Order: sequence, then C-alpha cells, then structure tokens
Amino acid sequence: MDKGKQQIRVFIEKRKYNKPITIVEGVNPNEGKDTAAKLKSKLACGGTYKDNHIELLGDHRFRMKDVLKSLGYKDDQVEIS
Repeated sequence: MDKGKQQIRVFIEKRKYNKPITIVEGVNPNEGKDTAAKLKSKLACGGTYKDNHIELLGDHRFRMKDVLKSLGYKDDQVEIS
C-alpha cells in the first residue's frame, strides 16, 4: 500500500498513573518500525511499534500533522481526535 492511499488516525489513551500515550493507526505494516523510529526521533520521545500501531509516550497530537507531513503524508490523510 502506498502512502497516498493510507488513512492515518491519531488519538490519545490514558495509561497507568493517568499518563497519556499517543496512538498512531493506519501505517503500512511494512514501514511501521521505520516510521515509529522517525516519529520518536522528530518528537524526542519514547515509544514502540506493536499490534499494527505506533505508541508514543506523551501527548503529541498538536505536532503530529506537521511531522507526518514531513514524512510524506498529506493533510487529508491524517485524522486527529
């Protein structure tokens, strides 16, 4: 699947001790680990790729659209909730 057809969904989950985790769904499974590494580097946070989604420590919704755009995704592909 190429980047032009992917629909990316970004949302927040509260985890242990009420800490926010940013979840990024819809990334191509073949590029998941590479995309996770790039996001962690650009956002200066920890995280992982598992179960076909990316988990990033902290609330990064306000920067996510610009960072995904720099990785080659379009504005209309990214849904932030």
